[in-house]
Amino acid sequence: MIIVTGANGKLGRAVTEHLLERVPAAQIGVSVRDPERARHLEERGVRVRRGDFADPTGLAHAFEGASKILVVSTDSTGAAAVRHHRAAIEAAVAVGAERVVYTSHMGANRSSPFPPMPDHAVTEAALRDCGVAFTALRNGFYAASAAMLLEAAVRTGELIAPEDGPVAWTAHADLAEVAALALTEDELDGMTPALTGSEAIDMTGVAAIGARLTGRPIRRVVVTEAEYRASLLARGLPESAADLFLGLFAASRLGHFASTDATLARLLGRPPVPLADTLQATLTPLR
Repeated sequence: MIIVTGANGKLGRAVTEHLLERVPAAQIGVSVRDPERARHLEERGVRVRRGDFADPTGLAHAFEGASKILVVSTDSTGAAAVRHHRAAIEAAVAVGAERVVYTSHMGANRSSPFPPMPDHAVTEAALRDCGVAFTALRNGFYAASAAMLLEAAVRTGELIAPEDGPVAWTAHADLAEVAALALTEDELDGMTPALTGSEAIDMTGVAAIGARLTGRPIRRVVVTEAEYRASLLARGLPESAADLFLGLFAASRLGHFASTDATLARLLGRPPVPLADTLQATLTPLR
């Protein structure tokens, strides 16, 4: 049986849908914190069980009978994130899974200023030492994040952020399709190359695409980190979230998200979804 964790989230849900196109529903299970939200999957024949990385004792039941398990990285950071990921990996090994697949990141780096990246690097080390076959999907930076950053700019005409660098924005849908491939075929083993879109685009480029799609002028405005942080806090974001955003821009300036690789296109058998397509889907209601 193939188990998908976090199947109520955007990526996990999309992976499950792709799996349903590849294998019978009876061979798929999902581990979710809220089973009620996954009842639609149960109605289609998918096994639904409660599983929470913060409750390692319950993961044995959620993972029971698994041959392969997709560990979708949590939305926490720091020690909590590493603890959760290790708990899921250890539980997967304990139930006898033959392979653990983990959603890592192209920017995984212990010295990265973007908080989730050191967590991914430490988790990758835990995978290497887990004792079973593993795949670390080094996913490109989600294109949905660029769309989120652009939404306010469409309304104000200004995309305001600190100095940045190019990012290989990548669609959730493409990454979900490759995750399903990793769970059903032997194509990917160990650390993957960066699974990215075909182009790295900075905030000036994002603003230009947004302007073209909406027909509205959008000016890229560079501000200091202190100014940007103050603006985020003024909007009600907690300090931890503000620092997360600052870390994103700092890491992009260092080029941590700039590399592109042909692996994703090769695995998909087609070009990756362009950033403009993701932005268009998000911005259409705002036009």
